[in-house]
Amino acid sequence: MPFVNFNAGKIVKIWDGISGTLAHSESSTFGHFTIESGTDLPEHSHVHEQWCHVLEGELLFTINGETELLTSGMTAFIPSWLPHSAKALTECKVIDCFTPVREDFKTLEENQL
Repeated sequence: MPFVNFNAGKIVKIWDGISGTLAHSESSTFGHFTIESGTDLPEHSHVHEQWCHVLEGELLFTINGETELLTSGMTAFIPSWLPHSAKALTECKVIDCFTPVREDFKTLEENQL
């Protein structure tokens, strides 16, 4: 899998208001996601390190109580288990990278038509 075409991938609903295409390696999950305007991602944490890079839009991101407005070209890094949340102020296009692999996302892919 040296090359991935995210334009041709299966669109997976991750949560209400968040969907996109995924690719997985042995150690990471990489996703191209659209977050609908007004979508709230409630505070949560997970074992995965996460990088969230904004391609388009305005995403209000909170990590461990610190909030930043992310716009095109900005990235948030979330260490393992650190609580984080976000709100899409506009429609957003983001790239997320998770380490280790998001097995829950792989299950979503398998279970969605």
